[in-house]
Amino acid sequence: MTVSGSAVASDVPTLKNFIDNKAVAPVAPSSEKEGSMGTLAVTTPHTGETIATVPLSTEADVDMAVASAKAAFPGWSSLTYKARAAKLLALYNALSSSMDELADLIVKEHGKTRVEAQGDVSKGLETLEYALSLPQLAQGRIEYVSGGVQCRDERVALGVVGGIVPFNFPFMVPFWTIPLALGMGNTYVLKPSEKVPLTMTRVAEIAASVLPPGVLNIVHGDRRAASALLEHPGISALAFVGTSEIAEAVYLRGTTLGKRVLALGGAKNHLVALPDCDVEMTAQDVVNSFTGCAGERCMAASVLLVVGEQPELIRRIVEKAGALVPGSQVGAMGPVIDGAAVDRIESAIAHAESVDGATLLLDGRRSPGFCERRQSSGGFWIGPTVIQQVKSTDHAMHFEIFGPVLSILHCSDADEALAVENANRYGNAACVYTSSGAAAEYFSQRFAAAMVGVNIGVPVPREPFSFGGIGRSRFGYGDITGDAAIEFFSYRRKVTTKWAEAKEKSWMS
Repeated sequence: MTVSGSAVASDVPTLKNFIDNKAVAPVAPSSEKEGSMGTLAVTTPHTGETIATVPLSTEADVDMAVASAKAAFPGWSSLTYKARAAKLLALYNALSSSMDELADLIVKEHGKTRVEAQGDVSKGLETLEYALSLPQLAQGRIEYVSGGVQCRDERVALGVVGGIVPFNFPFMVPFWTIPLALGMGNTYVLKPSEKVPLTMTRVAEIAASVLPPGVLNIVHGDRRAASALLEHPGISALAFVGTSEIAEAVYLRGTTLGKRVLALGGAKNHLVALPDCDVEMTAQDVVNSFTGCAGERCMAASVLLVVGEQPELIRRIVEKAGALVPGSQVGAMGPVIDGAAVDRIESAIAHAESVDGATLLLDGRRSPGFCERRQSSGGFWIGPTVIQQVKSTDHAMHFEIFGPVLSILHCSDADEALAVENANRYGNAACVYTSSGAAAEYFSQRFAAAMVGVNIGVPVPREPFSFGGIGRSRFGYGDITGDAAIEFFSYRRKVTTKWAEAKEKSWMS
């Protein structure tokens, strides 16, 4: 067995796949051609230490998981919506009771602060709550469409569906799709991120006490396992969340194979501060948006477009961001996921300064508290950075840095700000800070983004409203939660009936 990553202590656990409600070791390769059975080190971003190893599953492991899900599908899909909702309610109660344990795992393997980790679990549970209403939400229709002719429709599960998710929200992002997919009668195979596999492994263990075997399966691994899941003929539909480049490739490959695919990509979210904004509220919200979860979220602020001269607003943003300290406690900012993330972020900052001629109003590479923490712990710490950009074509204005970095650009008026935002190739989120209802409406109707905030820098819709972007933030049709997900994880069966009149009289005539 080979291990990639840092040295592994003998007491570090090696995870297994979770198939048919059991922990299952990966299938050993049957020949040298299939390669060796490797593992990857799972590190905690706080110190860089290895906390577990995760198996690099192969096509044989995906085959086993899909076979389990396929065997479970007839029984699970034949249950009524009410019966499945009862199982999901039991799952909700079990996971809610394990909130602290799950949050601890997220802090450990991802690096979120304690409050952020609890929010990760809470937001995922909201989607599960929404799925409990499927007996009402997924009702079919029935109508007489002609003399003696009746039509009805009903939603039908697709079969075995799959999910491939990123590292940044170990619980919430998998639960964007798992509850609704299961509630609609599908069975599920998930490939979690190999960087944060502990949380969903524990979720599968908890779910095993509630869900029938084969309904929810976990296969660990890297790109090989993900490709095997995408290309498996037994997978009817697949949901993906990741970078735009990979999302596009997943969408094109999956649809070529005749599958339903919804692939969410990256983002470059723009915030606009108008001269009438509340300075204190805006400054705090902007800082929360670009530093929350260390900037590793697709709804984080990336660009602040300041309309007119607002030196006090910028001063307060820099002051508040500079006051953040490293850690997991309230008022702190956690580390980024790994060393590669630190390198990417530092490279983008250096490019802005040396190539684009931007001014660093706050340089996270040299933040005393974060530098000291990185040196003393060996973890992946980098402080918040605020860049005063020169022009809208600067590299940092378009590159998804995916870290605690905010680009600020001055605009002469509202229409210039809109032109900059509209030129963004992504279309995830945008926000306007203003005290004017008319201005808020003006921007809301003109932003080129699917999720819009007014004085809210992270405008995540809450159930029943759905989550999803446009442009290069989404490949496929519809959103990943809400009523769009109900459509995605089912098809409509239409039944048209007509009966001949009875030839013999009876008491029913």
